[in-house]
Amino acid sequence: MPILDTLVGNLMVPTILFFVLGLVAAVVRSDLSIPEGAAKFMSLYLLLAIGFKGGHSLAQNGLEPQVFAALGAGVGLSFLVPFLAYGLLRGMTRLDPLNAAAVAGHYGSISIVTFVAASSLLELTGMTSDGYMVAVAAAMEVPAILSALWIAHRFGTGGGSGGVPLRELFANGSIVLLAGAFLIGALTQDRGMEMIAPFVVTPFTGILCLFLLDMGLNAGRSLLRNRHMLSAGLFGFGLLMPVIGAVLALGLGGLIGLQTGSLFLLMVLSASASYIAVPAAMKIALPQAEAGIYLTLSLGVTFPFNITVGLPLYLWLAGLV
Repeated sequence: MPILDTLVGNLMVPTILFFVLGLVAAVVRSDLSIPEGAAKFMSLYLLLAIGFKGGHSLAQNGLEPQVFAALGAGVGLSFLVPFLAYGLLRGMTRLDPLNAAAVAGHYGSISIVTFVAASSLLELTGMTSDGYMVAVAAAMEVPAILSALWIAHRFGTGGGSGGVPLRELFANGSIVLLAGAFLIGALTQDRGMEMIAPFVVTPFTGILCLFLLDMGLNAGRSLLRNRHMLSAGLFGFGLLMPVIGAVLALGLGGLIGLQTGSLFLLMVLSASASYIAVPAAMKIALPQAEAGIYLTLSLGVTFPFNITVGLPLYLWLAGLV
């Protein structure tokens, strides 16, 4: 079948397969591990590289109305998705309003690792995307948190906290490095790229393979450790919600005329679930929410689904439009 062949072809790339290797190693309880310091370095490297390359690409293409349309679409999705996620959670699971709001916020925000993996998949398949999609990724981190807090205070107990200081949200290390590298890439343009291309281009895919191996290990072990917290409804939500987010982005991105590569990245952003920025925010703003539930769902269910099945599926759907 042509559809199946396309999906399998998109799946058969080193980055995704190394993630699968990590999952398998976790399931068989292998002692394979990546040192914590190395994993931290790799995450910093990937954020720097993807941000710098995005800024350089934006400098080459310039600011156009399409940039602002994409930013508006991303921010709009980030605000909207938590409300849909909350409704689904209340219908599919027995989560109370507070925990449902906390989980919903994760699904409106983004996983930058999934975005980086998607960018690499585009490169490996010979497709291009617009550099400004890095800015869209950065813009989609915070709105979902605000939506989740509004839902919690409207339908839940409010968590006993006055909210998350905006400074802490915007000062998140991932956002600072991603946005900063993006700005530096845009300012230094071709001269800057020539200077650090051997660092941000050549080793990128190899380092991403190692990083995703580590993420596979973490996701698999988190799922095994906390599987008792996952009811059938929660597990089903963790698989269904990313597809719903991707389809919403497919319609909106197609409406504003995004090219295939950028449309794919918008779908990935809308489909992914945060497991770094939003958990940190929820710990402060909604301390009564169960961290084991939202972390297991985002990291142990949705992240592996997106990396192994979602990315090839979203790329195929984007190609149809």
